[in-house]
Amino acid sequence: MKTLTRLMLSLVAITTLVILDPLGPVRSSAFTPNTAMSSALALAAEKTEPLDLNTASGDQLKALPGIGDAYSEKIITPYKRKDELVQKKIIPQPTYDKIKDQIVAKQK
Repeated sequence: MKTLTRLMLSLVAITTLVILDPLGPVRSSAFTPNTAMSSALALAAEKTEPLDLNTASGDQLKALPGIGDAYSEKIITPYKRKDELVQKKIIPQPTYDKIKDQIVAKQK
């Protein structure tokens, strides 16, 4: 009888933990709000249209990884190809590598 009581108390405790902390079993040192946000942003970037460098606003450019105020101000100019960002030394190669799949340089 004591074993059954202990088992039931354990089940109640586990159920309570799952209800109060639904991410408990998933949570690990690798799961943090920052990694979750990065993953969500990466998925959103994959599912959206690429950002056109020639029509993007400064705020849209700043939403790209590694692009802040300084780079967004330098980027706002017409481009024939997106790789001109590196060729013209507007942004460094590592930054370009982060955003190259999220941008295009459409011609009118």
